[in-house]
Amino acid sequence: MTVLVTGATGFVGSAVARLLLARGATVRVLARPGSDRRNLQGLAVEVAEGDLRDRASLERALAGCEALFHVAADYRLWTKHPEELMTANVDGTRQLMQAALAAGTRRVVYTSSVATLGIRTDGTPGDEDTPVTLADMIGVYKRSKFLAERGIDELVANAGLPAVIVNPSTPIGPRDIKPTPTGRVIRDAAAGRIPAYVDTGLNIVHVDDVAAGHLLAFERGTIGRRYILGGEDLALRDILGEIARLCGRRPPRIELPRTLLYPIGWISEQWAALTNGAEPQVTVDGLKMSKKKMFFDSGRARRELGYAHRPAREALADAVRWFEECR
Repeated sequence: MTVLVTGATGFVGSAVARLLLARGATVRVLARPGSDRRNLQGLAVEVAEGDLRDRASLERALAGCEALFHVAADYRLWTKHPEELMTANVDGTRQLMQAALAAGTRRVVYTSSVATLGIRTDGTPGDEDTPVTLADMIGVYKRSKFLAERGIDELVANAGLPAVIVNPSTPIGPRDIKPTPTGRVIRDAAAGRIPAYVDTGLNIVHVDDVAAGHLLAFERGTIGRRYILGGEDLALRDILGEIARLCGRRPPRIELPRTLLYPIGWISEQWAALTNGAEPQVTVDGLKMSKKKMFFDSGRARRELGYAHRPAREALADAVRWFEECR
């Protein structure tokens, strides 16, 4: 079986590509010219150069592929040019799916995010059916992924797109080369650069468990259905405490009120906009998101796919070890 994987130069995508290779698939990866390809080193993959904005390159990449794993996304909580993020995540996804329909691709797995799902106000875990609207989406990244999902739903219903949607929670682990926003937190906490925390929480999952969930969705998932690929719900305080324990450091003990951080986030964004445009460590949207604990239930994936995950402390240990080895 020949499979096209987008985003294989990145974090989750490289884990999916590695697992597909281990299962005996022939893997082709879509990569932009000049992209960082360290995550492809040593992998027996075929590289098809292209871009989600270039329909002809997508058609070439999909030629002869029986399956598509669309993992690529522009994942930033702040950007100087939000229209670029919307173009990649919404328009690019639709264009790729239309190309997959034209190519006769038999099966598609689309990587969304729990960012598109509803969060319960009482702090209990949300699931795939928790009510949510576009108005609930904070920031351009969440809006883009929400709209991309709605586009998938439309193509499934109206054009017969054979797609299954997976919603990873907060993947961590090796090969987070960019790194992701969560990866930056782990890297900085391991280096002792996070002395305090806010009252929030995340669902932590090992990136390799997320990759395994992708293959389960491909093999067993119902077309048009979405599946949360998560792990353990943990307070940020406990995440930072476990990282400190792994690194032999004292855990942070100061809880900061968000009201003190909003001015820092605003100033950081203004400075980034005036300088090189790099994503700030603290963003206004990130602080708004942290007001609700991102806790989720992977019960549907367990029941319907046979999905399982390892303990969060193992995922944190692997992530810390990888960042330490890369210093």
